[in-house]
Amino acid sequence: MAERDDGERGEIEERSAPRATIVHEAVRKQGEEELSRPAGSLFWSSVAAGIAIMASVIAQGALHHKLPAGMDSRTLVSQLGYPLGFLVVILGRLQLFTEQTIVTVLPLATRPSGRALGRTARLWGIVLLGNLIGTAAAAALNVHGRLVSPDLLGAMLTVSRESLMHKAPSSLLLQGIPAGFLIATVAWLRAASSGGEFWIVFTLTFAIVLGDFTHVVAGAAEAFLLLWAGEAALGDVLGGMILPALIGNVVGGTGLFALLAHAQVRQEL
Repeated sequence: MAERDDGERGEIEERSAPRATIVHEAVRKQGEEELSRPAGSLFWSSVAAGIAIMASVIAQGALHHKLPAGMDSRTLVSQLGYPLGFLVVILGRLQLFTEQTIVTVLPLATRPSGRALGRTARLWGIVLLGNLIGTAAAAALNVHGRLVSPDLLGAMLTVSRESLMHKAPSSLLLQGIPAGFLIATVAWLRAASSGGEFWIVFTLTFAIVLGDFTHVVAGAAEAFLLLWAGEAALGDVLGGMILPALIGNVVGGTGLFALLAHAQVRQEL
């Protein structure tokens, strides 16, 4: 084989997909940066993410409301609104709990220690709390603050009932596992890709709603809507809707994706 000049080797390198170790290191470095951020920055960013994720419920409700009632594909078309909140949150670099199930676990998996575990637990606790406060506040404003029309609010509640009210906690937990895996995949693919972030986020989050999977933060937005509207009790919202989805997302994002992503490159690090 003829020896290639520097220009050809550079072009080959440019056109080649990054090795798994490079992607792993990029995600790990991102995790280290997040872990070193001040608690106040993490908290307010996560509150903003919780508020912004309500855009998914609003968009779904608006499409559901605008489409003809007898339309066969009404549910499918309305689900196209689901990625909106995720696009705002992820592309806006806000703190979303389920993204952190891979981003902040890789530093811990690479150099495990009690201190690393404590740093990860600190970030998880802050971000989850902020996300839930944000979703609760956004839901209260939509129900009691008249930010949306009564018709749109009714459609948002319909979408929320269909997502949560007819599922047992065990179903929400199991359906949270694929959702956690898919959201963790978003962080990995964004690090592996040099462009197309919009379509990565849109496709993978649309797959969540298409598969009827459960995402803890988006699900919390729906659950708090039902709570403030008087259609669900606080105990059911926290213990029967949010907690099962949380466990499922952590299992899917950390137990499956993050640890498998680390295992595939562990011997090369």
